[in-house]
Amino acid sequence: MADYAEQLNEISELLQKGKAKDIVLSVQTALEQGVGAADILEKGLIAGMSVIGGKFKRGEVFVPEVLIAARAMNKASEVLKPALSEAGVTPVGKALICTVKGDLHDIGKNLVKMMLEGKGIEVSDLGVDCDTQKVVDEVKASDAKVLCLSALLTTTMMAQKDVIDALKSAGIRDKVKVMVGGAPVTQSFADEIGADAYTSDAASAAEVCRAFYN
Repeated sequence: MADYAEQLNEISELLQKGKAKDIVLSVQTALEQGVGAADILEKGLIAGMSVIGGKFKRGEVFVPEVLIAARAMNKASEVLKPALSEAGVTPVGKALICTVKGDLHDIGKNLVKMMLEGKGIEVSDLGVDCDTQKVVDEVKASDAKVLCLSALLTTTMMAQKDVIDALKSAGIRDKVKVMVGGAPVTQSFADEIGADAYTSDAASAAEVCRAFYN
């Protein structure tokens, strides 16, 4: 079983280094040699992203390294998807994410999305400058359990409140856990607008979001 563990460790390390081409070959080889798709996902890819998430949280790596690792994960996931489907492995849950109305920033949102996917969560990205009604409609139509709202400007923070108010008006506030974040957002603001959670960084967001599915 040492070889089995070594292969999973190699996949994790390639992901951490952002070696997209190498990780694709490594995943293909592992599958051909009978390594389980679920193990490759959990003990290879998700384990690797967890290490990156921890380092990002501690300031040991920065946004470019996270983006490169996430790109490697996306490439590996493309190869792995058919095998996961065949094995009946499904995501732990679904989440929606967007940057709120009036805000065009997407790096923070993208980082959170990648970290969530690194926890085995399927994420639908609604984009930036997302109209409040569009968010409400998506929550209605989706079976997502969590909604992540990003705002990077003091002038767009209140749009997070608008979304929560609109969910209440539509009678679907209880359908999702609402997470908020972004540079100007604080815990006290999150409490004030009735959000379910606030986190100050992408790695923490992924941990909190994952806990909602337990």
